[in-house]
Amino acid sequence: METKNLADLYDLAELNWPDITARLDKGFAQAPSGGGPDRHSCWLTTLDPDGSPHMTGLGMLWADGSFWFETGERTRKARNLSRDPRCALSLATNEFDLVVQGTAAHITEPATVAEMAQLWAAGGWPCRVDDSGQALTADFSAPSAGKPPWHIYRVTATSATAVATVAPGGATRWTFDA
Repeated sequence: METKNLADLYDLAELNWPDITARLDKGFAQAPSGGGPDRHSCWLTTLDPDGSPHMTGLGMLWADGSFWFETGERTRKARNLSRDPRCALSLATNEFDLVVQGTAAHITEPATVAEMAQLWAAGGWPCRVDDSGQALTADFSAPSAGKPPWHIYRVTATSATAVATVAPGGATRWTFDA
């Protein structure tokens, strides 16, 4: 992993990636006013066929050192990712704003799908594994997710940038080894 201090011109120390992941491990609420700066939606950017960005808010999980999300197969984000898996996501916490660039992979392994369903359910969304064992279903989801079944994606980070939102401040970019 390569680390670049983006705030050294202000004599601020670089941020520590293990501190960032430790904070993510504590979880982050998705509801407004749920523990952060009233903007807990994660934002995902994918690439439209013409190369222009497509950005949408969605619920993300942080588990096993990665971000995870779900969506219907006919949503624009799913269609974009099936053509080009490159994406970026952003999240605001009380301590930092984070942008992650990487690739999203559609995950169908039944044990992993079941594990993610349990994590989402523990966070308040009562989803369950569908009859195929490879996707999720529930009585409801975000309108942007489309109709069930909802497919699970794991984002593998290639780089991340965090900007501290509390004193003493700082900004750091990490580039991860492939």
